[in-house]
Amino acid sequence: MNLSKLYLLLLLALISNGCLVNDELNKPYESFVPQDIGDGLELSNPSAENIDSDALEQIYLDLYDNEDLWPIRSMLVFRNGKLVAETYLKDENHIVEKNLIWSCTKQVMGVLTGIALEQQVISSLSDSIGIYLNITESSQSEKYDITIEDLLTMKSGIEYSNEGLGGETDLLLRKIPKKMTEFILDLPQKFIPGKEFDYKDGDPNLLSAIIQNSTNRPTDEWADEALFSKIGFTNYDWVRYKDGTTFGGFGLVTTPRELSKIALLVADSGRWKGEQIVSSDWITNMLTEQANAEDSEFSFGYYWWLDKTRNIQFMWGHGGQFAFIVPDKDMIVVMTSIPNTQGDYQIDANEALKVVDKIIEISQ
Repeated sequence: MNLSKLYLLLLLALISNGCLVNDELNKPYESFVPQDIGDGLELSNPSAENIDSDALEQIYLDLYDNEDLWPIRSMLVFRNGKLVAETYLKDENHIVEKNLIWSCTKQVMGVLTGIALEQQVISSLSDSIGIYLNITESSQSEKYDITIEDLLTMKSGIEYSNEGLGGETDLLLRKIPKKMTEFILDLPQKFIPGKEFDYKDGDPNLLSAIIQNSTNRPTDEWADEALFSKIGFTNYDWVRYKDGTTFGGFGLVTTPRELSKIALLVADSGRWKGEQIVSSDWITNMLTEQANAEDSEFSFGYYWWLDKTRNIQFMWGHGGQFAFIVPDKDMIVVMTSIPNTQGDYQIDANEALKVVDKIIEISQ
């Protein structure tokens, strides 16, 4: 998927905001029995994994009938590392059809950072970004001492907006700046680095540029060798900016089943089918609260969202793209939604977690 198509999808969503209706009704519910498509996922069934099968089916039926959740396109349930249930509410082809997962890309960047540290692509989280980026202009000099950890915790202090037409993300999607990294580094400094949490695409975009500069390879190309090929994550695209820099704050286009592989890896402390892909210590640190997200009841680790009340860690992308890890139940619930909805038409994490709560309740 090229950048122009990515922007067109977002632009169409913004234009339709406020007049979107149920133009994609759910197909009739048939079954939640998972399919074997040879993608490396281990299959089971709810009863074998101590989930009440009848109660789970009722949850799926309720999901199909819930008008407030109509944008949801898929829901997959894993227990003990096995896929026990899945359904695709709009189209069965969504089992293999790639779509935008937006900011879930950030959580993938979190995992990749751990591998980058192990491979010494990045020497330390305390390293200045100036070591890796060509910061020479006087307008950029105040960015020199921003650290890798500041980027991972959304504390760079750079004034950057994800929102609306004319925001920095919008300008990048429209390919207006010549170079992504220089564009971000030229932005004003809003806060002292390391002091204020400010959720934005700019910080992970810079982190991707750092990995790319250090490896002398596009981040997506390096990621395929370092991570994706090792866990069978193959059905994806990852968009690069027009200057060749891989986006880090968004840009991954993939399927619900592929997305689940990232969550399975993290849930198993960085292991995939017994092989340690990323260190367990990194996974622990990544899922430890590093920032308190203002205006949210959720906390933030290294790019991962944390619901400390439920003890759930999760991936979260625009529109309602989620992978929830429930360690107390050895469970993962993946939900994807129409990716380009706006405002009230987005599926919020709290709405999705209500469904997860119901699945937890029927699991012994």
